[in-house]
Amino acid sequence: MGRRYLITGASAGIGAAFARTLAGQGATPILVARRLDRLTALAGEIRDAHGIDSEIHVCDLSDRNAVDALIKVIEGPVDGLINNAGYSIAHTFAVTPLEAQMAFVETSVNTPTRLARAFLPGMIERGWGRIINLSSIVAFSAGAAGHTLYPAAKAYMLKFSRSLAAEVKDKGVHVTALCPGSTVSEFTHANGTEKAADHSPFRPLMPTQAVVDAGLRASDAGREVEIPGLFNKAAVAAMTLLPDALLTPLIRQGAKRFMIED
Repeated sequence: MGRRYLITGASAGIGAAFARTLAGQGATPILVARRLDRLTALAGEIRDAHGIDSEIHVCDLSDRNAVDALIKVIEGPVDGLINNAGYSIAHTFAVTPLEAQMAFVETSVNTPTRLARAFLPGMIERGWGRIINLSSIVAFSAGAAGHTLYPAAKAYMLKFSRSLAAEVKDKGVHVTALCPGSTVSEFTHANGTEKAADHSPFRPLMPTQAVVDAGLRASDAGREVEIPGLFNKAAVAAMTLLPDALLTPLIRQGAKRFMIED
């Protein structure tokens, strides 16, 4: 019987690509997202292509009660966890309702933490497990106006992954922070910055499949951090090595195009 991977944000983009790729390797995807129609279509596609029946769970990951209910209804082992679900709020912090900001924190920080805590003990007990936490190259940045909580959330995912990896490295469980840059997905469409992204100097976007393949290779190899693509590696090297006095103004100037003005 193949491994079972729970994938959040599985209805589109990177999450859907993880599901297709893992099913192609013989794993059973446990698909989690809010859009039932998308999940049903993806499950049908996977069944037709690979003869594997996916599990489908509709869940609002910003709702803690819904996440607790999800954890309770998952039957059987969860061998792999892909904490992929996420989005960003392009408006500034002061004009965005607190409820929206806290829903972001719940989805991007608290839910991945809760899911890891729920399924990690079983991985340790079985002596095998994989956790991939979607971070971003912005985890290494100084932050900029707009998308206020996004760099902080991604920095959390990076540090959480590294700390967790240190705890379980001798227990057969690999934990990887996957840190892509701009990627082909519905990300900018969802946060209202699609036009800005279309005119971004960081085109072309990295193919979704390339990000997924890099993440799975890094996970199997037991690498704690994976930065896919030469451009992204160079960007992280610059953010890590260059002095803040030089780098921060450049980052904040470039980020202006992706902020929605108040």
